[in-house]
Amino acid sequence: MFSSSRNHRPSDSFSSRYGTSKATKPPKSSYREHSVSRGLQRTESVKSTRQEHAHQAAPAVGSTLTSAIITICVGSEQRIFAGHEDILRRSPYFETLVKSQFFDNKERRINLPDEHPEILSAVLEFLYKGDYYPKLLHNKRKDTWELEDTQNDTKTTIFHPVAKQTLMRDTVIYCSAQLYGLDELKRLALRKQGLRNGMQISTILASARWAYEHTPDSDSKLRAQYLTLIIRSRNNFKKSGTMKLEMEQGGTLFFDLFVAMCNHIDDLKTVRSPFASPFTR
Repeated sequence: MFSSSRNHRPSDSFSSRYGTSKATKPPKSSYREHSVSRGLQRTESVKSTRQEHAHQAAPAVGSTLTSAIITICVGSEQRIFAGHEDILRRSPYFETLVKSQFFDNKERRINLPDEHPEILSAVLEFLYKGDYYPKLLHNKRKDTWELEDTQNDTKTTIFHPVAKQTLMRDTVIYCSAQLYGLDELKRLALRKQGLRNGMQISTILASARWAYEHTPDSDSKLRAQYLTLIIRSRNNFKKSGTMKLEMEQGGTLFFDLFVAMCNHIDDLKTVRSPFASPFTR
């Protein structure tokens, strides 16, 4: 599975740091404006975070590393990754593919043409190590959770060729975790996104749309995080031309935002006007 060892910077992807990927391309015949200063807010308590993260220890991989190697062809550039079968089968999605494809197939390959190589790299890192870069660290002195290497913002966003826009990396990881049936990875991505700062409004809105398009209506946590962010940073968003254009396109996102803002106003418990509203009669 592992390629020859090399020295890598801390920001390198899981594929380069652990040797699970190479940038070789298989033969073609084989395959066919604006800034928001405050960060995304956490939606649950630090105590709950600690309890969940305590269960995210690196999986006991001992005997599983002797299982068969499966190659994964990712994205339009056909990047090649490799993983042990028993590790991949911790994902219900990959387990189904393994069962359906590989019993009578000596090639042992999975094709993911719409996946982003960097996102699949993070998913593999989680399956092997229980986390993905940058790691979530507990600050014992402050009793808070923090991201390692916060000065390096290269892992905050990615340009996704399917969306043709820059998206928040944790959002895309969350949506891929939804597809692959990895609930712990979803929770981890949500926590990390809650610690991000200084996102562009265009990136936030594009990521919110991606979240709505790639999560079911029953999965509201990621959506709620975006609605909360927009409401809390409403002074920035209401001045944004990007926001205006996005709202003109419409969609479920903006109806949910309207409902959330109505609920927010109700919760403010402001002093009612002496003039009765005709809608209350």
